[in-house]
Amino acid sequence: MNQYRSTLEFAAPDLPLRDDVRRLGALVGDMLAEQVSPEFLDEVEKVRMAAIARRQNDEPLHTLASLLDGLAPARAEALIRAFSTYFQVVNIAERVHRIRRRRDYQRAGSGKPQPEGLEDTLRRLEAQGVTLDELAAWLPRVDIEPVFTAHPTEAVRRALLEKEQLMVASLISDLDGQRTPGERASDIARFRMALTSTWQTADSSPVRPGVEDEREHVGFYLIEVLYRVMPVLYETLESAITATWGDAPQVTSHLPRLLRFGTWVGGDMDGNPNVDAATVAATLAAQRDAILARYLKELRQLTTLLSQTVPMVGVSPQVLARVEEYRALLPRAAAQSRPRHGDMPYRLLNDLMRARLHATLENRPEGYAGPEEFAHDVDLILHSLAANRGVHAGWFAVRRLAWRVRSFGFHLARLDVRQESGVHARALAEALGDARWETREAAERAALLAPYASGERALPEAADEGNRRLDAVFAALADALRRHGADALGAYIVSMAHDRADVLTVLALARRGGLVDGDGQVPLDIAPLFETIDDLRHGPDTLRDLATDPVYRRHLAARGGVQMVMLGYSDSGKDGGIAASRWGLQRGQFELMQAAQELGIKLTFFHGRGGSIIRGGTKTTRAIDAAPRGSVDGRLRVTEQGEVIHRKYGIRALALRSLEQTTGAVLLSSLRPRPPEPREPQWREVMEQVAGDSTRAYRAFVEAEGFMDYFRQATPIDVIERMTLGSRPSRLLGQDAALSNLRAIPWVFAWSQARAVIPGWYGVGSGLQAAVDAGHAAALHEMARDWPFFRTFLDDVAMVLSKGDLNIAEMFSRLAGPLHEAFFPRIQRELALTRHWLLALNDQQSLLQHDPRLSLSIRLRNPYVDPISVIQVDLLRRWRESGREDEALLRALVASINGVSQGVQNTG
Repeated sequence: MNQYRSTLEFAAPDLPLRDDVRRLGALVGDMLAEQVSPEFLDEVEKVRMAAIARRQNDEPLHTLASLLDGLAPARAEALIRAFSTYFQVVNIAERVHRIRRRRDYQRAGSGKPQPEGLEDTLRRLEAQGVTLDELAAWLPRVDIEPVFTAHPTEAVRRALLEKEQLMVASLISDLDGQRTPGERASDIARFRMALTSTWQTADSSPVRPGVEDEREHVGFYLIEVLYRVMPVLYETLESAITATWGDAPQVTSHLPRLLRFGTWVGGDMDGNPNVDAATVAATLAAQRDAILARYLKELRQLTTLLSQTVPMVGVSPQVLARVEEYRALLPRAAAQSRPRHGDMPYRLLNDLMRARLHATLENRPEGYAGPEEFAHDVDLILHSLAANRGVHAGWFAVRRLAWRVRSFGFHLARLDVRQESGVHARALAEALGDARWETREAAERAALLAPYASGERALPEAADEGNRRLDAVFAALADALRRHGADALGAYIVSMAHDRADVLTVLALARRGGLVDGDGQVPLDIAPLFETIDDLRHGPDTLRDLATDPVYRRHLAARGGVQMVMLGYSDSGKDGGIAASRWGLQRGQFELMQAAQELGIKLTFFHGRGGSIIRGGTKTTRAIDAAPRGSVDGRLRVTEQGEVIHRKYGIRALALRSLEQTTGAVLLSSLRPRPPEPREPQWREVMEQVAGDSTRAYRAFVEAEGFMDYFRQATPIDVIERMTLGSRPSRLLGQDAALSNLRAIPWVFAWSQARAVIPGWYGVGSGLQAAVDAGHAAALHEMARDWPFFRTFLDDVAMVLSKGDLNIAEMFSRLAGPLHEAFFPRIQRELALTRHWLLALNDQQSLLQHDPRLSLSIRLRNPYVDPISVIQVDLLRRWRESGREDEALLRALVASINGVSQGVQNTG
C-alpha cells in the first residue's frame, strides 16, 4: 500500500490519518493472508495496483477489467469483501481522526475553539452583539428533533456495529500516544480480533428485515450512543456559556431541553403493508421498555455511589419524606431493604425508585404515572446533594440521569405515523359510498368533509380492509396517548398531500377511530408532505386554504397555532431533477413563511432529507446556512436515514460533535440570521430560469422512449429489488416498473451503484447554460460567490460528480445493448456541460479544489471502489444471462452493492 500512499498529499494535521490508514491496511492484509491465503492477498494487491495505475496514468479501463472478468462467484465475492474491508478500516481511521482533531483543539489551550463547536458558536454570537440575557431568552424556543427513519441503504448488522465500536475503542485508547508497548500490542490484538470476527460474519442477513429488526437497528443508536451523549452536550453548552460570558449560574443551572428524537420505524405505513396498528403499539411498548431498562441500570450504578449516611452529612427533608411515602406505597420492596442501609437515605430512595420503575414496566398501579414523577424524584436527590456539600459526591452523575429523563422521557423517541393521501381518499370513498370522491374538486371534497372533520357528524364505518386498518391505527394512537402520554406521539404525515381536503380527511378518520381528547379536539399534529415540484409550488396556497378553513383553524388553535409542514427532497428530485428540487424547496419555504406571516401562524419545517446529496443529504450546518433567512427560527426537524445515521451517530464522540454542530447552526441562524440581501429578488428570477430549463432537460431524458428499459439494464436495479435492505418494497405494490411508481431511494441507489449518479446532476448544465445565454452570467458568478443557497447547491453537485466515474458508467451502460447509443452520448454531453459551468462559476481547476479533505477522502477509496464496480458489471451480465436464477452470482452481486455503498457513501 505504500506506493499509493506516497502519491496522496496529506496536510500536516492529517499526517496521523495517513499513518493510521497505512497501519490498518497492513493489518487487513495480514488478516486476508491468514483467513484466505497468501496467494489471495497477492491477487488483491495486483488488482489494487492496477486500479491505482488506471487512475494515476489514465490507463484504459479494460486493463483492470481483464483481471476481473469471469471470476468464479465465490472468488469474486471474496475479492469484493476484501476491498470492502479496506473501506471499513479507512472509514474507521477517518472517524478516529475526527476525534483526534477535536481533542487537539481541546488540548491546544490557544483560546481558539474548534470551528462549529458550541463555544465557537457562542463566541461568534457574542461578537455580533448577543448578550447573555438574549441567549437565555432564546434557549427555551430551541427545539431540534432528528427523526430516524427505516429507509436503510446501509443496514449494518448490530453484531457488526458492536465490532466496529471495539475497533474504534482500540484506536482511541492511544490517541495521546501514552500507551506502553505492551498496551499498544494489546490494542492491536483487540482490533485484529474484531476485524477477523467481522470478516467471518455475513454483511447482511439473507432474510429481509422486519419492522422489529429495523427497530432494533435504530434503537442501537438511541440507546447505546445518544443516551450516553446527551448529558455531555448540555455540559458542553454550560462550559461554552461560561467561557464566553463568564460564570452565569442563573442561565447554566436552568438550561431547557434543546433536543429530542423521533422515529418512523413502526409508524411509516406509506407503501409498507408490514406497518400497521400492531407495529405502532409494539414500537411504543418496546421503546418504553428499552428506556426504562436503561434507567434501572443507571439507578443500580448510582446505588454504589450514593452511600452518604446520616448524621455524617445532611439530607433534605423532602428526600426523607419521599422515602417514607414510598415505604407505604411499596411495602414489599421496602421490606427487602437491608437494615444496614437504614442510615443511607439516598440509597433507600434509589431502591424504592427502582421498585417503582419495575412496577411501571409491569403496568402495576403503584408504578410511575409518567416521566414527570420520576424526574421529580431524581431532582429531589439532585437538589439535596447540591444543598449538602454533595456536588463532588454524586451530584454530577445524578444530573446526567436528570438530563436523560428530560431528553427521552418514558418514550425514548416520538413515533411519527405516515400514510399516503390516496389511501385516505379511497377509504373515504368507500365509507361515504361515493365512487366519484377522488375525482371531485378539492373545494367540494373539503366542504363535504367539514361536518365529519369537526365532529358535528360521525363518519360512517366501512368493512373494507382499508378502513379497518385505518380505524385500528387511530385506535392504537388513542390508546398510546393514554398509555404513554402526548410526548410519545409525533406527527401524522400525509404524503402526496395536494390540497386541504387531504388534511381534513385525517381529522375525520381520527375522530372515527376514537382519537379525541376531553375538549373534543383531535390531539395530533397533522403535517402535509409536499414532495413533488407541483405540490411544492402550490404549497403556500394549500397552507392558506387550511389556515382559513374554520374547522382546521379550530384544530390549529388547539395545537398552539403551530403548523408542521414536511418538505420532500426525494420525490421532488426524482420528479424534476436536482436543480428544480432544490429551488422548489427553497422557494417553497420562502413563500410558505410569507403565507404563515399573513395568517398569523407559526411554521415548523420538517425536512425529509435522505442519505445522498440527491435526496437532500448535504451537511446539516451547510443546509441551515443555505436555508431562507428566518426559516429556522429555533426549530429544526429533519430525517436521518440510511448510511447517514451510522456516519453521524455510530460513535459517541462523533455523535456529540454532530449534535454540537447542529445546535450551533440553529442558534446562529435564529439569533443572528444573515442580513437581508437586496440582490436576492434578481437571483431568484435567475434561479427560476435555471430550474425551469434544467427540468426540461431532465424530463426530456427520463421521459424519452425506451428510458425505463435503459435504466433497468444500465443499472443493478433488478438486484437492488431482490436485496433484503428494508421491510418496505422498492416500488408501489401492484404497480409496474414505471419511474412514477419507483421509490426515490432505489432510483438514486441504482444510479449511484452504476457510478453515473444521474439524479444528482443531470440537467444542471443545461439550466446554467440557458441562464448564461439569457445574459445572466454575471449574476450567476455573484450567486456562486455570495448566495449560500446557490453556493451550497453547486458544491453538492460537484461532490456528486467527484464520486461518479464516467468510464465505469459506460461499462454499465453497454449492458443496455442498442439503448446505450441512444442514451449514453446524452449523458456525456450533459455531464461535460455541467462540469464546465461548475468549474467556471467557482473559478476552480478541479471540482473539489475548495475542499481538499473531502477530495483526499474520495481518493483514498477510489482504488478499492473501482475494482468492485468492474466486478459488478461482469457479475450483472452473467446473472442476467442465467435468467437471474444463479444464486451464487446473486450473492456476489449483493456483496458488490454493499461494497460500493461503503466506498462511495451518500448512496441512497
